Amino acid sequence: MATAVGLKTGKAANSKVLVRRVRFGGQSASGIMSESKCRWGFLSAAWIGMKNWQSVALSGNGELVAVASRDRSKAEAWIDECSGQVPFARRPEAVSGYDALLARDDIDAVYLPLPTGVRADWAIKAAQAGKHVLCEKPCGVDVPELESILDACKAAGVQFMDGVMFMHSKRLDSLRRTIDDGSSLGQLQRIVSQFSFCAEEDFLTGNIRMHSSLEPLGCLGDLGWYNIRFSLWAMDYQMPERVSGRLLQGSARENSPNPVPTAFSGELFFPGNVTASFYCSFLTANQQWANLCGTKGNVHLDDFVVPCYGSEVSYTVAQMTGHQQVCDFNMERRERRIVDQEYSNGHPSAQETQMIRHFSELVLQGKVESHWSEIALKTQKVMMAALDSSRDNGAEVKV
Repeated sequence: MATAVGLKTGKAANSKVLVRRVRFGGQSASGIMSESKCRWGFLSAAWIGMKNWQSVALSGNGELVAVASRDRSKAEAWIDECSGQVPFARRPEAVSGYDALLARDDIDAVYLPLPTGVRADWAIKAAQAGKHVLCEKPCGVDVPELESILDACKAAGVQFMDGVMFMHSKRLDSLRRTIDDGSSLGQLQRIVSQFSFCAEEDFLTGNIRMHSSLEPLGCLGDLGWYNIRFSLWAMDYQMPERVSGRLLQGSARENSPNPVPTAFSGELFFPGNVTASFYCSFLTANQQWANLCGTKGNVHLDDFVVPCYGSEVSYTVAQMTGHQQVCDFNMERRERRIVDQEYSNGHPSAQETQMIRHFSELVLQGKVESHWSEIALKTQKVMMAALDSSRDNGAEVKV
């Protein structure tokens, strides 16, 4: 567990930098080890799994036992590629077929990055096989499907968690303190976020995220899940009363039965007159910023989903004040940058490693945290309400 061991303050031109020095387990971050290991199996050799391959290796309490693919040779090639950069002491085994992996008794937990359109069946099978489930997002194609997954996990007594890595960043702990301190933001009023990337032509014409049977929710499921989760987190998971959504653009690859969202915006209306808006898109340049504004100031994060490369994660707190002296109207900005020492990736402190480590710890301790199922379901409900609204020209939908 990370512990703060020092605080450094620096000043420059109306700005202040706060740095939290972090030590892991009373030793260097690279020294995290555990005698017991959570034994992982990956259901699919998807590219996103490469990040979690490394996270398992760095977690200190997990090991990757097997990787399954419908084509065993694909799993072999994938294991070769990952092992070339991040080798395990014991090479993970390539398995032909997902059922074969779930039947193994040397697997405690599965990571499930299969397409959303087929994800529910395998999540339920995994739970029924007694495997704990770390599931990529969106977790289901609709609310009833996710509820069926969660019911299966509850019946089997296994942990469910969605793969939202930023939820495990130490930056959120700092940000929560800032939101709640009463002076930095005052009373929270507004949340705005954008998550987008400009997809190349081969993505728009060939990627599975452009096929409605595989990823029917398009950019809303792939990117908007993060926007909605961040807004819910900022509101301590209080649900919005109403949601409005707009499908700004949609398209699909040639063999897709229907178009999928490629640009989408939404508005969330919370109790107490707090509102949140978001934009997600496959068609605009990469941005992943979030802004929280209150009655006294605002907080801005430039990289709330995937931290920019480096050894720090940060956000900026700012207040604006105006001064008038007869004809002179001057606006002054006072800001401080809050910094936590946490690597962006490839390190025991990185948010994805923290996710794997926390999940593995729950498995090893025989604990089930229902919180993760609850917030996944809330995220899915808000997302589907936004989609329902978009089908009715943005009419507000009660949640």
